[in-house]
Amino acid sequence: MPTITRRNALRLGLGALAAGVTTAAHATHATPNLGTAKACVLLYMVGGASQIDTWDPKPGRPTGGEFDTIRTTLPGVHVSEHLPLLAQRTNDLAILRSLTYREGNHARARYLMHTGFVPAGGARHPGLGAHMHAAQPPGSPLPGNIAIGGPGHSAGFLGPAHDPFVVGNPTRRVRNVEAAVSPARLDTRLALWSGFEADFAARRSDAAVAGHQSNVEQAIRMMRAEELEAFDVSAEPSRTAQRYGPSKFGQGCLMARRLVERGVPFVEVQMGGWDTHESNFERVAALSAELDAAMSALLDDLRDRGLLDETLVVWMGDFGRTPRINGRGGRDHYPAVASAVLAGGGIRGGQVVGATDEDGYEVRDRPISVEDLHRTLHTKLGLDPDDMNLSAGGRPIAAVDGGHVIEEL
Repeated sequence: MPTITRRNALRLGLGALAAGVTTAAHATHATPNLGTAKACVLLYMVGGASQIDTWDPKPGRPTGGEFDTIRTTLPGVHVSEHLPLLAQRTNDLAILRSLTYREGNHARARYLMHTGFVPAGGARHPGLGAHMHAAQPPGSPLPGNIAIGGPGHSAGFLGPAHDPFVVGNPTRRVRNVEAAVSPARLDTRLALWSGFEADFAARRSDAAVAGHQSNVEQAIRMMRAEELEAFDVSAEPSRTAQRYGPSKFGQGCLMARRLVERGVPFVEVQMGGWDTHESNFERVAALSAELDAAMSALLDDLRDRGLLDETLVVWMGDFGRTPRINGRGGRDHYPAVASAVLAGGGIRGGQVVGATDEDGYEVRDRPISVEDLHRTLHTKLGLDPDDMNLSAGGRPIAAVDGGHVIEEL
């Protein structure tokens, strides 16, 4: 039995999601018209960034911490003083301040945020990148699911053919994509490999073998494609590279822009270091400086190249962090309140959605679940959130586990 029984995820070209499609946020999760965004760049904060010290500050409160706040381009809306460039670009941003869930363990939260599913029941759920890769036209020269700076999330029961292609360090040349022999000798070796592979597949026909064949064929196409130069950030003018910053995350965002320009539908750029149980303010100040430069440069470049309207940029992480500051000057895990930020891709920017109480302990207005977020992302990216696939055990599982489209977006 094939792993995938129906992949009704190709973009239908029905136009961007209209504001009035869902009449009430919690009335139904019937799928509205699918959006037409062509790509997604996920900026993932590994460890979980403090929402109070970034997007949802609490100035003057006992939980507010050491940072000042600065005005944004939105009247009455402030963010951390360490995000000055992004503060000037909030007309492009939808800041979600009321994301709430229960998973406070890093591995489980990371699984939930990437898939929209709590890890349970034996099924290995695919990440959003795998769904995007599955919808990519066949024969594309570059992989449709690329993770930079970290492993990303596996394709689960969609099969290894849709696993992320991982770039560990974007400041170095990508390993093992250039042939060490002449083209003629490479062709001879590939012909020999093809014969062995066909013989093995004939005797062992299963999803793992098919996935391996698909991956190797993708690798061969990529090695021979002109688009391979998208991975070479050193080809960018020095002024451009400097705007993104020299860090792995900054150069990863630059690589993400180059990949999206060449038709890659999903790129995740991971940024570690946000698990700030101690020295939170010193560490978050440094991390925020990297984030501010890289994310603002990414948004500017996508806009300047006419790509922002068709590229959905998503900022999120494992979970939020405690309003209470611990004895080591840190903040601990706190999934009850977290922030996420969206831009581009037909998202209505220039707004804050949801609110927390004055000290940041609880969501006060418009709680948003991870399922709501994923249903919205799938819809805007032209993916049917109710598309059914079979797990390895033969159980039909929808792409998104319930939830409601966030109508404000």
